[in-house]
Amino acid sequence: MFGSKLALKEGTHVFSTKKNGEFYDFIFGVITGIDGRQVGINGVIVNPVGLKNKVEQGKTGERSREILEHPTPDNVVLALVYRVEYENYADVIDLDKDKCDLIPPQVYSMLDGWIRESLSEFLNKVLSLPLGSERDEAKLLLRSRMESLMDKNLKRALYSVCRSLKILN
Repeated sequence: MFGSKLALKEGTHVFSTKKNGEFYDFIFGVITGIDGRQVGINGVIVNPVGLKNKVEQGKTGERSREILEHPTPDNVVLALVYRVEYENYADVIDLDKDKCDLIPPQVYSMLDGWIRESLSEFLNKVLSLPLGSERDEAKLLLRSRMESLMDKNLKRALYSVCRSLKILN
């Protein structure tokens, strides 16, 4: 596996974006076909509505705006902390107009798991509740969900986010 290079071909995992108003939604999926500069993708499109709302309310810094204006596979996990809307995506992107980054299967698996396991909802609940017994209960539920995850990369990413947000204690 060392030295192997990711190539644009069917079955390769990719990350793309799509303009939605002032900011971008992001897409991650698997290439299903290639016809010249047209690439078919089957995956998920995510609208980070929670982060968009925070930015519009002026409750975030420049980093949050940067994530929404220039999403990358490395920074979108920070958008997944807040409420998201998502749906299945099966469409074609044009390589001359649209972003298309190749991503390792582990990154795809982590992003897909985050969405499919509804981790944004658990994190958002903890962050939105005031200090007290309800928030403590939400933390316990989040910890329980984290401990039940089978994917070690997803578990590691969630643990890292929780630690940086100081919501594990």
